[in-house]
Amino acid sequence: MNVRPELSSRPHQVVTERDMTSSPQALYRAWTEGFDVWFAAPGTVLMRPAVDDPFFFQTDFGGARHPHYGRFLVLDPDRRVELTWVTAATQGAETVVEVRLEPLAAGTHLRLTHAGLPDEESQR
Repeated sequence: MNVRPELSSRPHQVVTERDMTSSPQALYRAWTEGFDVWFAAPGTVLMRPAVDDPFFFQTDFGGARHPHYGRFLVLDPDRRVELTWVTAATQGAETVVEVRLEPLAAGTHLRLTHAGLPDEESQR
């Protein structure tokens, strides 16, 4: 199926770039198999790295649980992960997160774009 969300009515996005000491392989696994190690609340991840497969996880900030839903759009091992992202912070809109991984001599250059945000508040 692999239907991309329509983002033209939601032009707000955030882009951030970082040089990481981890390898592209390790970062790719973190985004596709290890959400509960670095981001999600342990024991809440229902995720299989397959295009169009839905996933769910929760985060825990300040004692409050926040559900997240989505599906993978692109899986290019060790180079690129693109997924949809739906939370209360996106006001229920299906946004798109793209993570690009470029090998460096000592790690990885990571570029993350979160597109389709519904307003400037969610962009901040």
